[in-house]
Amino acid sequence: MKINEVEALVGITRKNIRFYESEGLLAPRRNSENGYRDYGEAEVRVLLQIKLLRKLGVPLEEIRRMQSGVHTVGDGMRRHLVTLERDRDNLEQAIRLCAGLTDRQERLSDLDAGSILKEMEVMEQGGATFQNKQRQDVRIRYVAPVIITVLMVLLMGCFAGLLLWIIALGAEDAPPVLMLLVLALVPLVIIGGVVLALVQRIREIGRGEIDDAKNY
Repeated sequence: MKINEVEALVGITRKNIRFYESEGLLAPRRNSENGYRDYGEAEVRVLLQIKLLRKLGVPLEEIRRMQSGVHTVGDGMRRHLVTLERDRDNLEQAIRLCAGLTDRQERLSDLDAGSILKEMEVMEQGGATFQNKQRQDVRIRYVAPVIITVLMVLLMGCFAGLLLWIIALGAEDAPPVLMLLVLALVPLVIIGGVVLALVQRIREIGRGEIDDAKNY
């Protein structure tokens, strides 16, 4: 299947599907002829499981542990209940559903997420509200660009400052002032480019990924 078919079948946006792939939670095969990702029933099943667990508010790291077999479904739900109980007043429905899953001893790969998701949809129609971790999934993408930008600005700023300091000293053996000024402008231009790229990336994420994440 193509990603648009999986998107329609599972109800998770392609941007979030790509995100789960980048997080290592999903690993579709590559078509040997064209190099495109090739999704099958196994990937659909994994995505349904991820969708179920994310709608319940289970952290990505816990899902990763269950996928690897380190924790069973019951183990993961017992750990997650500790968090849910802190917000019991707003999460009574999610707590009861997770409590029911703690009796499940099968591994995540054997979990029938589809039937539980249908049950949750009925409960949502009745007014129940489950946690939506999709927004946090996407916001993680802000972290790396910001960190890289800050480090690059600091590095280039120190380099430009060093050159300006040499100019101020006016040392006899120093390169010509004009050359130093040109060299000092290079990191400033790089800083401007990095900051502009960060702004564009934040706008790109804000326009599409977060809004799409609300609807899975």
